[in-house]
Amino acid sequence: MRKRVFLWLASFIVVMNVHFAAGVQAAGTGFQDVQPDHWASKAIESAVGKGYFKGYADGAFKPNATVTRAEFAALLARVSKAEADVTTHASFADLNGHWSESEVKRAVALGFVQPGDYPAGFKPDTPITRFEIAKWMASGLAEADPDYQQALEDTKTTVIPVKEYFNPGIPESKSAYLAVALGTKLLSGYPDGSFGMERQATRAETAAILLNFEDASSKKADEFLGLQELRQVGTERTNLETISPFTTGNTSFNHVVDKTYTFKNNAGTLKLHNYIVVDTEDFKEIKSIYAPLFVDESDYVERIDKVGTYSVFMQLTIYPKTKEFLLDHYMNGVNSTLLGSGGIRNQVLIQKYDYLTLPNMEVQEFFKKHNKGKGITLWIKSYITSDHKRSSFTTDDISVVVVQNQ
Repeated sequence: MRKRVFLWLASFIVVMNVHFAAGVQAAGTGFQDVQPDHWASKAIESAVGKGYFKGYADGAFKPNATVTRAEFAALLARVSKAEADVTTHASFADLNGHWSESEVKRAVALGFVQPGDYPAGFKPDTPITRFEIAKWMASGLAEADPDYQQALEDTKTTVIPVKEYFNPGIPESKSAYLAVALGTKLLSGYPDGSFGMERQATRAETAAILLNFEDASSKKADEFLGLQELRQVGTERTNLETISPFTTGNTSFNHVVDKTYTFKNNAGTLKLHNYIVVDTEDFKEIKSIYAPLFVDESDYVERIDKVGTYSVFMQLTIYPKTKEFLLDHYMNGVNSTLLGSGGIRNQVLIQKYDYLTLPNMEVQEFFKKHNKGKGITLWIKSYITSDHKRSSFTTDDISVVVVQNQ
C-alpha cells in the first residue's frame, strides 16, 4: 500500500513539474530559444501575438536568423492596415510561383518597395539589409501621408546622427530614408555609433522594428521631436528653434552657410555649415537626437548644469592661409560672438563617431596633417544661455544671421 502511495505521489510531482515548466514558458514568448531575459523577448511575444511573426515547427523562433526580402515584404503586408490595389502592379519576373508573390505585390502597391531599386529582379531569398528596411518603411509612411513625403524632401542634406555620416559619408540618395527611420524611432543605431546600413537584420531586431512601424504609422510626422530636428537642420542648417527657446528672427542660417568669412587677422578663412543645439539644462536628461554625437553625462560641469543652458556644436571648414596655423590664429581671427572657440573634449565620443574638432595639443601637427588644400572640416563647441541677448555672424558678402531669445 505504501509503495502505491509513493508511486502516485512521485507521478503527481512529475506532472506538476511539467505543468509548472510549461507555465513558465508560456509566461515568456513560448519559444524554447528565447529566454525571458532576451533583449527582444517582449517584442517577439507581441509581434507573434499580433500574428506578424510565426515560429518554427520545432518550437523555435530563431531570433538570430536573418530575414529575407520576401519575408520582410510579407511582414509589412501583415502590419499595414491600408487598402491596396495589387492588380495595377506587375510582379517581378523572378517571383512567378514564389510563395511571397502576392505579399510583394501588396508591398509594392503600398509604396514600401520601389521596383526601380531592383532592375535585375527582386531576388526574394536575399537577406534584407538595414538600409533596405529603413527605405521600405520610410517610403511606406510617405505613400500614406504627404507630410512624411515632405519629410523625405526636407532631410536629404541633414546631419544624420550616426557614425557613417562622418566617415565615409552618406549620399543624399540615401540620407533622407535614414533620417525618417531614425527620427521616428523605427530603427536606432548600434552601441558603436553606426547605423549598420549593410548589416542584415535578425528576426529579433525585425520583431521590434515592426512594432515601431506600427506605432509610427499611427502618428503624424510632427509628433516626433527627433524628426522635427532633422527636418529643420535639413532645411535651415540648425535645430535651434526646435530644441531651444532661441530664434534667428527674420534672419536665417541659410543666409550665411557655405559662404566665406575671412579672419580679421587674415590668417585664413572659414565656412560655416551647420549649427546644432543640444539641451543640456539637465545632464540627467539631455535632450536632442544629436546629443549622442557630442555630449553625455561625463561632460557634466556644475556651473553649466542649470536651467536655460544649451550646448552648441558648429560644423565648419577652416582654410588656413598662415603657414604655421595655430589656435590663436582662429581665436583672435574670428570676430563673432556667435562662433565658439573651443574644441569638443569628450574623446570617447570623438573616437566613436570619428569626427575632427579643434585640438588643444600638437596644434601645428594637427593642421599640417589635415590641411590637404581643401580645408579642414571640424566641429567646435560653445554655449548659449537663457540670459543671452543677441549674437550674430556676418560673412564677407555682408550676409548675416542673428541668434536671440524669442
